Amino acid sequence: MDANTVESPSRPASLQVWNTPRQKTLFILRQLVTKDFKLKYRRSVLGVVWSVLNPLLMMVVMSFVFSFFLRYAEIQHYPLYLIIGNITWAVFADSTNFGVTSIIDAAGLLKKVKVNKVVFPVEKVLFAIVNFGFSLVAVLIVMLWEGVAPTPYLLLLPIVLVTLMGFCVGLGMFLGAAAVFFRDVIHLWGVILMAWMYATPIFWPQSMIKDVPFVVVQKLMYLNPMYNYINFMRNIFIDGVMPGPKTIALCFLWALVSLAIGALVFHKNEHKFILHI
Repeated sequence: MDANTVESPSRPASLQVWNTPRQKTLFILRQLVTKDFKLKYRRSVLGVVWSVLNPLLMMVVMSFVFSFFLRYAEIQHYPLYLIIGNITWAVFADSTNFGVTSIIDAAGLLKKVKVNKVVFPVEKVLFAIVNFGFSLVAVLIVMLWEGVAPTPYLLLLPIVLVTLMGFCVGLGMFLGAAAVFFRDVIHLWGVILMAWMYATPIFWPQSMIKDVPFVVVQKLMYLNPMYNYINFMRNIFIDGVMPGPKTIALCFLWALVSLAIGALVFHKNEHKFILHI
């Protein structure tokens, strides 16, 4: 029997043998996602239910605050508008927040085992997508509450998720590589993420962009990657319409640009990671 062939399916993970590097990478990805999932809900009474409750509770609080005090009640189906913006943003924020330290946090493993380093930022995106999947239960609950019926356009959900994942993976690779050499990136990213969130129509009306005094700033806000991903999501969940060609094109464009830059920076520097972590 070939030495690279798994002889027993009961073999412990630590002694697992793979036929190809691809199998090894996929196995490690599964193990890392499972580990993060278990750590997230360890010693929690409700466990994974929090992935549904958290967006629901956030929606209730923010709906009350913004619809009552800031008079955003004129937005049709505002609770649904809000929760879709929140869970889409959460994929991006969680992916990059954890992605920026993904290589540094894996220092112990990287010093002991030869592994494809890109699995670490990619795993953070996959973990965020798993949480997003549970959050969709909360979205369905709000849709029922708001009386919004699902439409065939929900079949476009995989498209926006794949492009959003591509955008997050590319940015995660870039940030993860940069943080290895410049630890200030970790702190700077938190500030950038906060400013980015307020510049994105998550809880405020998208129509407000037209009120921005400078045309250049308006155009930049429309080009905002997260504006386009969230707009895509609201089109298929709330409006029940096909997203515009510009929205779809920008979702793909940002994913490709992010992946290209992220992969270039990551692969150009990954051989030096071990010297700085």
